[in-house]
Amino acid sequence: MKKVLMLALACAILIQIGCKPKTQAKEESTEYEVTSPLKIDTSFTKEYVSQIKSVRNIELRAQEKGYLQKIYVDEGQSVKAGQLLFKIMPNMYQNDLLKAEAEEKSAEVDLQNTKTLADKNIVSRNEQVMMQAKLDQAKAEVSSAKLHLSFTDIKAPFNGTVDRIPLKLGSLVDEGDLLTSLSDNSQVYAYFNVSEPEYLNYQQDVADRGSKKVSLILANNQPLKYKGDVETIEGQFDNETGNIAFRAKFPNPDKLLRNGESGKVQMTIPLKNALVIPQKATYEIQDKTYVFLVDSKGTVKSKQITIASELSDLYVVASGLSENDKILLEGVQKVKDDDQIKVKFVAPKKVINNLQLQAE
Repeated sequence: MKKVLMLALACAILIQIGCKPKTQAKEESTEYEVTSPLKIDTSFTKEYVSQIKSVRNIELRAQEKGYLQKIYVDEGQSVKAGQLLFKIMPNMYQNDLLKAEAEEKSAEVDLQNTKTLADKNIVSRNEQVMMQAKLDQAKAEVSSAKLHLSFTDIKAPFNGTVDRIPLKLGSLVDEGDLLTSLSDNSQVYAYFNVSEPEYLNYQQDVADRGSKKVSLILANNQPLKYKGDVETIEGQFDNETGNIAFRAKFPNPDKLLRNGESGKVQMTIPLKNALVIPQKATYEIQDKTYVFLVDSKGTVKSKQITIASELSDLYVVASGLSENDKILLEGVQKVKDDDQIKVKFVAPKKVINNLQLQAE
């Protein structure tokens, strides 16, 4: 029995010894593709959270005290420039106007009588001058009364959309009370914040910055069908965020956009001499990005890199790699540090072309 056990043990050892070289040979025969980073001129689209504002958005407030006598519009209604919106009870101001007009007529009569007497040297010319001043004052009172009366009619200063109307018919309105807001939504502004490095790149490479046209992604993730133009940049940076505000204008003929909406502006940013690698050549550990470098002997070493931006199937590398490095393209999940592998080099342009063909 003892001899049988020893014989079985010997056979097992021989089987293990015989299989091991075959496994190693199989591993050594696996060929991995490697490539290099490619330096190219390209561009990428970046999204910026934006706040949408009407080109004109104003508050309409009462300029006189009184009761709200008429409301001629409804909330959300489109109105034309000059259209009557509200009427504050005008009785008191009408009386003031009638009084001022009566005083004006009285002053005209006094002036005419004084002028006749002055022509006959019955009164001095100074009396005539004083009567003229009295008439001028009366005319000014009439103009002032007409102005105050006109303030009881609140009209739209431009074409727009009426906002909420907080007061109801018959409400006592004080001077300065909010009646509603009016928004001109024929065009809208989208404000978005840009970092200092991106701002400098945008300003310094005016000829190469690309088109000023930008796109707008709405809150439902659907694009606005009209393109916008970057028009202005604010005068200073925000000290807390280090950002500066850009303003783009978008046409809004369908009145889809309203004041106060949010969205995302998409701006195309050019990149000169960008170092790009395939995304599939990377892996992540705890939010850090790594690649496997392969030396001339086929030895694998992990290397942390930083990503500047993301393109379709590609990463733009900010640091950690050079054009001459060889990185593992396939089998990133199959190898580990200090493994020795057989490699096949694939030109980076060919790799990128294949990625583009697969995307199509």
